[in-house]
Amino acid sequence: MLFNSHSFLFVYLPIVFCSFFLLAKGGKKLAAYWLTIASFFFYGWWAPQYVVLLLVSITFNFHTAKTIVRCDPRAAAGLRMRLLVAALAINLGLLAYYKYANFFVGNLELLNPSWHFTIDVLLPLGISFFTFTQIAFLVDAAQQTDVTI
Repeated sequence: MLFNSHSFLFVYLPIVFCSFFLLAKGGKKLAAYWLTIASFFFYGWWAPQYVVLLLVSITFNFHTAKTIVRCDPRAAAGLRMRLLVAALAINLGLLAYYKYANFFVGNLELLNPSWHFTIDVLLPLGISFFTFTQIAFLVDAAQQTDVTI
C-alpha cells in the first residue's frame, strides 16, 4: 500500500486516524497499542512474511537493551560493552544479509561462471531505518545508568 494510493488515503488512513483519537479518550496506552497494530498491518501489506522478521528484531533488541540496562555500570562495564557489540553485530549482519546477499552471490558467479548458485533475497521494506533506529536504542541503553525499560 503506497502513501498516495486510494486504499491508503481513503480507507486505511481515516480508519487509523479516527480510531486513534476515539481510543485515546479511553487512555493513551490503548491508543498506542492501536497504532502499533496498525503499523504492523501497514508494514505487512507489502510482504507479510517480513512482519515476523520485524517482530523478532524488535523483541531481540528490547530484551538485549533490558539486559544491558540491568548490568551494574561500574562492575560490569565490560559486559555491557560486549552485549552492545554483539547486538550491533547481529543487527548489522541482518542488514548486510538482506541488502548485500544478492550482490555478493552475483559477483561470485561473475568470478567463476561454472558456479551456478543463485539466491533471491527480497529486501524488506525499511530495513535500514528500523535497524539503525534499534541500534540507536541499544546505544542509548548502554549509555544510561538509571533507566527502567
